[in-house]
Amino acid sequence: MKKKELEHIEKRLLQERDKARRALGLFDEMAKADRESGDSNLSAYTDHMADQGTEAMEREKAALFATKEGRYLYRLQEALRRLHSDPKNFGKCHTCGADLGFERLDALPHARYCIDCKRKEEEESAA
Repeated sequence: MKKKELEHIEKRLLQERDKARRALGLFDEMAKADRESGDSNLSAYTDHMADQGTEAMEREKAALFATKEGRYLYRLQEALRRLHSDPKNFGKCHTCGADLGFERLDALPHARYCIDCKRKEEEESAA
């Protein structure tokens, strides 16, 4: 890849990393607010079982989103490490060594596989 393309991909990775960090921060703030509301004077009043179930489901959903966002953040960090440690090989498929292409990396900057190898991987995991 050209130097300008690598710089662009690095900027995209950093932007995506910042978005993921902000999202994780929001999940953290929501969890903190939820814990604090349980400590308030209103917690002496019991909630209806359906309300408790809804709250539990919302906490579980937030935890799942945070986990997904955490995995995404990890992939972005790994892509930045690959870019900085071996810029000559960044943008090559980890399976077949083909170029991923600037368009693919612009759309999915943490991509590690070409479209063909990714499809094969998904087909194998679905079977």
